[in-house]
Parts: sequence; C-alpha cells; structure tokens
Amino acid sequence: MKIIGTGSAHPKCAVTNEMLEKFLDTSDEWITERTGIKERCVISSEKLEDLAVIAANKALEDAGLTAADIDFIICSNVVNEYVTPALSCIIQGKIGATCPTVDINAACAGFVFAMDMAEDKIQCKKAKNILIVCAEEPSRMVSWKNRSTCVLFGDGAGAMVVTASEDGIDDVISIDIRSDGSIGDLISLELAGQNCPLVEPREEKSQFIKMNGKEVYRFVARVLPEYVEQLVANAGMKNEDIDYLIPHQANMRIIQAVQERLGYSDEKVVTNIERFGNTSAASIPLALVESVEQGKVKLGSTAILTGFGAGMTWGGAIVRLREGIC
Repeated sequence: MKIIGTGSAHPKCAVTNEMLEKFLDTSDEWITERTGIKERCVISSEKLEDLAVIAANKALEDAGLTAADIDFIICSNVVNEYVTPALSCIIQGKIGATCPTVDINAACAGFVFAMDMAEDKIQCKKAKNILIVCAEEPSRMVSWKNRSTCVLFGDGAGAMVVTASEDGIDDVISIDIRSDGSIGDLISLELAGQNCPLVEPREEKSQFIKMNGKEVYRFVARVLPEYVEQLVANAGMKNEDIDYLIPHQANMRIIQAVQERLGYSDEKVVTNIERFGNTSAASIPLALVESVEQGKVKLGSTAILTGFGAGMTWGGAIVRLREGIC
C-alpha cells in the first residue's frame, strides 16, 4: 500500500490558556506544566463536516485524484452533529464521490485503525484508492467547567489517500492494532437520553467525557514503549532504522514518558500539541502534515505513527515518507 496524498484542516478560533483563565480555576502555568498545551482550536462558525471536506479535498489534490477515483472512504470519528447519517456518508456526498463508506470509532487510535482497514481492503483487491478521513470535535464532548478535561482537547481533521502498490514496494512497512476492553472505563462517554415512559427510568448520565488521567498515563507509559519496540522488531528493523516517531498528541507528559523509555532524542519525536491540543484521531495526520510542510520531517525518511485511545485501543504503523506524499 502506498501513501499518495495527505491533507489537514483546523478551526479558525484558537482558545489560549489565558482565555480559559477567565472562567476556569486554572492558569497558563498550570496547564502548560501538566499538558504542554498553550492553545487549542475549537469549532465556532464552522461545522466538523466542513473541516473534514477541506482535509479530504486537500488529500485528493495532493494525490492527483478526483473524488470519482476513490473506491472506498473510511472515516474515524467519535462524535459529531449526527448519530446518523455517518460522517463518512456526509463527506462522500459533499466531495462528489459515489463509493461505499464506513465510520469507525477507535477513539484517538482511529487513524492507525483506519490505515489497517484500508490495507486489508487493498490486499483483498476490494479497492484500489481509499480515502481516510479523521475528523474530530472533542470540544463538543467535554464539560467546560471541568479543568481536568476541557483544557486538553481541540478540534480538527486530517486525511490521507492510499492506493495499491503496483511496483511491489509498499510505503506501509508494518502495521498492527490492539484493543483491551477490560479497562474500557479509563476513558468513556455515555449517551444521555430518555427511555420508554412505561418502564423504570434510566439513571441520569453525564453527557461529558470521563477520564481517569492518572491510570491512562500509567497504562500508556507502561505499554506503548514496549509495543513500539516490538513493532520495530517484528518488522525486522532496529531503533536506529527509525527516523521519526509521530505519536498521538495526547499530553506532553505522556509523550515524554514514552520518548524517555524508548531513548529517542527530541529531534526524533514530532509534536504540535502546544498549538492544537489533543485532537483525538485527527492528531497523527495533523502532526504528519504540519511537520512535513514545515520541514521538521524530511521526506525519504522512515517514521512510526502510533496512537492510543478509549477502549482501550492502540496501534502503530511503520511507514516510508516518500517524496510527494505531502
């Protein structure tokens, strides 16, 4: 499978830590020290589908394809304006594609899960050109009175076009996904609503995300470094063969803990969490596109894309970043 195009989009409205100080018991120093985040973009006049379409069209243009060339669309998304129709269907209609679509929800690990699904589709010869879109609006699912969660998240969208390799050389060297539902309560978002008036009323539920931050940190700091090392070993590679680590932008403390365990230098680890916060499944493609555009990541290099999210879910892909993918 080859990567032939990428794109990204984020809202115009940037919310700084100083702005949050006006209505939260917090400070720029407190947020920065604990998360590494200085600001995040949140949807205001736009809609999430608008960002998704912008990112998708950029990826198509980058790939030199039109919507008519796409055989399948995979959208990773946790929450948007609609329970149904699926966001992938909305994107398909707005870009003018006619192919089948599907939404997946692997939370913040969704981009890698979408890549894995795309590779399977291509290997089974059920599709040649696949559009992956990760569009997320976490600002819709946090309580803006809860400083432990609302300071973390931002909105955004990232997209990638992948295609079948015709020369036998794949850009995706290795890919792997994992899940562990036994610890699914570490991060959760319940659906609020009413049931039939003829039965016993349901217990009222919170409409906002719940997260056990300390346990999430412990889990990721313990599991992800070992997982990345195994991913590299299973590909027949060594750490020195990896030029960059592009992780899910969850929290700078988590990223640094993983980096330290792996023994990677600062130059090897790509971050943009300071400006965008945690954009869930969109964070990896957003970081990839920006780092290439700014010259922080050199094309012709090898990178690990890895993420973790609610479920719990986690995954990783080792990819070649060829000239022309961004």
